[in-house]
Parts: sequence; structure tokens; C-alpha cells
Amino acid sequence: MQRRRRRTTLALGLLAAATVLTACTGSGHKDGGEQRQADPDLPVRTRAVAATDALLAAYDTVIAGPGAGRAGELQPLRAELLRHRAAFAEGLPSAAPTAGSSTGAAGGTDSPGGSGTATTGTPGATAPAEPSAAVTTVAELGAAERRTAQARLADLPTASPDLARLLAAVSASDALHAVALGDTTPVTTPAPAPTASAQASASASASASGPAGASASASATSPSTASATSTGSGSPAAGAAPLPDVTATALQSALAAEHAAVYGYGVVGAKLPDDQQRADARTAFATHEARRDTWRRLLAGAGATPGAAAAGYQLPFAVADAAGAARLAAHIEARLTDVYGELVAALPADRRVTAADALRGTALQARRWGSAVTAFPGLPEPAAASAGGSAAPTPTG
Repeated sequence: MQRRRRRTTLALGLLAAATVLTACTGSGHKDGGEQRQADPDLPVRTRAVAATDALLAAYDTVIAGPGAGRAGELQPLRAELLRHRAAFAEGLPSAAPTAGSSTGAAGGTDSPGGSGTATTGTPGATAPAEPSAAVTTVAELGAAERRTAQARLADLPTASPDLARLLAAVSASDALHAVALGDTTPVTTPAPAPTASAQASASASASASGPAGASASASATSPSTASATSTGSGSPAAGAAPLPDVTATALQSALAAEHAAVYGYGVVGAKLPDDQQRADARTAFATHEARRDTWRRLLAGAGATPGAAAAGYQLPFAVADAAGAARLAAHIEARLTDVYGELVAALPADRRVTAADALRGTALQARRWGSAVTAFPGLPEPAAASAGGSAAPTPTG
């Protein structure tokens, strides 16, 4: 452990929470007695309810058939789906539970085992198509959960910040369900849509230099590469547009959390025997280094000064052996889910998938290390605490 010139906490319990933006639901009436404005989240919520109804119907089919012997395992997952549905249905004009049906609140379907594209009765409200396959076994149920986790992410760019955070949390929960049911296929995420500035730049280049120039410009200015190429050293980029305060705060919090995670996994790895757990710790260490560098580049690319790692960190509890190391790893990952829930809500629409991927990754890692699984990873829950974990530490020195 490096020598400490000053001690801070393991940042994960102390990061400043980003202010979560709330969506305007148009509750007021316009002059002249016009009806109140429609909730812009209505199409997304309707799709999410329909997808959840489809999963609930699939669970009922499996529990009543070949999965009857595993009902004790399946029922708690189904109960979490009911909580997901209630959260998505909040504010919908009509979203009564349909326990045995795959029909959504507005009459559409988004069945994990259905085919075609689901419609919800709201203009522009279409859900991603799913492969045609009946869900009749536990294995197929796991695959359906994974596909639904993927579909949640497709709606992130069009959702309000609060709803985007909920979508990311439920997507992570669906991914946890898939793994619990034996589906280990990675969740694939949609490519980020080009930003308006990137599209304008590509269009201007196309006009000036033809198709070849347009292709090169689009590649150079896409959201996935812009922050990485703007500055390779983490130093602020000259002339970059400043980030909104809420976004900068959440990014700095994520960066600070990853600095702490990198330090923490150094301790974890040193206390584990040279076996699969140590290999897992090395993989997690590299993952957190990569995320740290991503947030550092994104901040620097926007003209901000990325926060530096602290000289030392106060662990939340003593780590003397392999059991303590696993407990620390679970604690680190569980705290990071909260950080990434905040980040999903704070980032611009075209960046949310990156934070949602990090949220899902930390939730899966937390489960691997023994942390208690929650229905909404990344959202505050009174009962959500890592297995054997401790309360948030307090600063010293």
C-alpha cells in the first residue's frame, strides 16, 4: 500500500450526488382552457410497461410448465418485474396489470419471444423487433431477460433524465436476472446517435469534399471518438464548449469513484490467493482503469480539468484476508452503481448508453463478489446494501 501523505475516504460513499434533472409533465393548463401538454415520456413508459408485461407472461408460462420445480427461484425475479412495471406505469393514464398477457397498456406488444415490431398506440412509439421464439423453458426465459435488457437501452436518448436513470437501472436488473437464469451472453448496446454538431460537421465536409470526405469527417467527429481524440493526455482541450454544471459534477464524481476503485482493487488483489478470484480482480482492475481514463478524456475534451487521484484512501473496513478482499470488492462495485445511476441522468442523451453500460457492469460485478442484488441497481433503496457491507465512511484528515 502506498505511503499516505493525507487520507481520504474510499470516495465511493462520499461522492457529491449529481442534481437529477426532472422531466416536465406539463401539469398546468394553457390559456384558453386547452388541455394540458402530453407527457413526452409517455411513449417510452408505454413501451416499457408492454415489455414488462411480456416478461411477466413468460414467467407465468415457465412457472406453470417446465420451470415448476424452480418456482422458488423464479418467483422472486417475477416479483422484481412487478416493481419494474409499477415504476414505469407511474403517471400513465391506464396501465392496469396484465399478469397473464403480453399486451401493454396501450394495446401493443413487445414480447421477448414475439416477432415483428411492437406498437403502442402513440405516434412514433415503436419497440425494437425481437426474434420469433416461444418462451417455454428457463433457458429461454434467461435469453428473454437479456433481450429486454438490451431493448431498454434503445430508449435512453429519448427519455427524460429521471426516466433514463430508471431505464438503465431496470436494464441492469434484467441483465442480473438473465445471469441468474443461466444466460451469460453479453448484453449488446445500441451505437450512440451522432450529435447535432457532428452531423453538421459531416454535412459541411460532404459538401466540400464529396462522399469520401463525408465518411472521414463523420468518423472523426462521432461521439465515440471525439473525446478520445480531442486530448490524449487528460489536459483540458482549448476552445472546447463547457459542460453543464450537473454533467461536470457527475463526471467528476464518476472519475473520483474510479480513482478510488483502482486503489481499492490494488488492495483486493494483494489479499487474494493466486486463483480465479485474483484473475477476476485483475480483470476488474483493468476495467476500472479504462473507465477512469474514459471520464478523464471526456472532461478534458470539454475543457474541464479532470480531478486527480488522492494521495491515499481510507478503506471502509480492515482487509486482512481473502474474505475481506472479496467483501471490499463487493462494497466498491455496489457503491459505484449509485454513482453511475446519477451519471446516466446527468449526461447528454447521446452519452447515456456509456454510463448505462458502466452501471450494468458494476451491478454484475457486485453480484459476482457477493453483494446483495436489488431490483433497481443505481437507484437509492433503503434496503439496498452490499452483503456484509458497511455504512458509508466519513472523511478523516
